[in-house]
Amino acid sequence: MSTTATTTRPHTRRPRPRALAPALPALLLVLLALTGPLLAAHPVDRPVTAPYGEAGAGGAPLGGDQLGRDVLSRLLHGGSALIGSALVVAAVVTFLATLLGCFAVLSPRLGRLVERAADTAILLPSVLGIMLVALAWPGGGRLAVSVAAVVLGTPYAVRIVAGAAAPLAATGFVEAATASGERLVHLALREILPNLRATVLALFGLRFVEAVYVIAMAGFLQLGPRPPEADWALMIRENGPGILLNPWAVLAPGLAIGLLAVGVNLAANALAPATARRAALR
Repeated sequence: MSTTATTTRPHTRRPRPRALAPALPALLLVLLALTGPLLAAHPVDRPVTAPYGEAGAGGAPLGGDQLGRDVLSRLLHGGSALIGSALVVAAVVTFLATLLGCFAVLSPRLGRLVERAADTAILLPSVLGIMLVALAWPGGGRLAVSVAAVVLGTPYAVRIVAGAAAPLAATGFVEAATASGERLVHLALREILPNLRATVLALFGLRFVEAVYVIAMAGFLQLGPRPPEADWALMIRENGPGILLNPWAVLAPGLAIGLLAVGVNLAANALAPATARRAALR
């Protein structure tokens, strides 16, 4: 039996409503993006105005795009795929980085291997890496961009987790568990990981924001979603030539991407300190 059984565990406290307030804008924007297709007034592929029609024309509050399609309807349809892809990328990167980081500080051989692989991968420019993976992937598309984001984002995230876990690996309760014969899996998942909740939460927020930027950049470069798919980044690229005719065709998706990234970042920063305080009580 592990000697850590006698360690006093703090009572789990629910986050205060004031601490959750900065997370509300991000939650509302994500909810709006996920339910947007149900709220769209027009099909995303049917023209309702003249090309670059002004706001209010043809029943389109934000006007029309380069083909006269409703900008607001395409905006409501274009967020769910972007957010879903970013969530998957952030979850996979955080999961892989957390496991590799925790095991790397406990196994010197694995630690050296992870460190060398991470240093090599970090040297590869992200834009070049995304282009290589997306162009080499059969058919390209959003899946190729998501895989590239996971491959390029994991090494840097591993270094962050390993740096936070290294001091914990030298603490008395980990040494006591090691002396009692606990396996490496138990040490990583039961002794180190619970004390990294704040780091993991902050890392997930940062990886989500990074994934949003990477996927949006790929869409702008037409490495991910392809026309006529409704996508925020693709909308910016398609409607750039007509920004003076209908600015909302470019400003609306641009503001949506910016607000999403800022909102998630604020939410992660607000939730991480409360998690860190609970972990410090251990």
